[in-house]
Amino acid sequence: MKKYKIGYTTGVYDMFHIGHLNILRRAKEQCEYLIVGVTTDELSFIRKNKYPIICEKERMAIVEAIRYVDEVIPQNDMDKLTAVRKANADAVFVGSDWKGTEAWNKYEKEFAEIGCEVVYLDHTDGISSTILRERLAEK
Repeated sequence: MKKYKIGYTTGVYDMFHIGHLNILRRAKEQCEYLIVGVTTDELSFIRKNKYPIICEKERMAIVEAIRYVDEVIPQNDMDKLTAVRKANADAVFVGSDWKGTEAWNKYEKEFAEIGCEVVYLDHTDGISSTILRERLAEK
């Protein structure tokens, strides 16, 4: 039996790469059922002032096809507490690069109040969608 019943994680998952796969695999190793929120094109634009290279529908299809993922939902806003409540998650998985940030310190407290733990997973160094964009721009 795994430590958590329902796990939840989110991401844009643009230009899906090994770092994305590692997070999903490590999350699934710890929970029985993994729900993944995929950031919508609109939310991505609002947050980063740019649209993903791969459209939302295709990014959701890619994530849904990963064997570690049990359910994919669109992430329409940054209200993580409501999403965690709706998913009935007892764990939220996030990359270790967020540990200690003001936002995630706040999330840890909010989630703890509803019985949900934040689990930080090792970040895969040397790869990100930003790095891939930069490599494409160089070519």
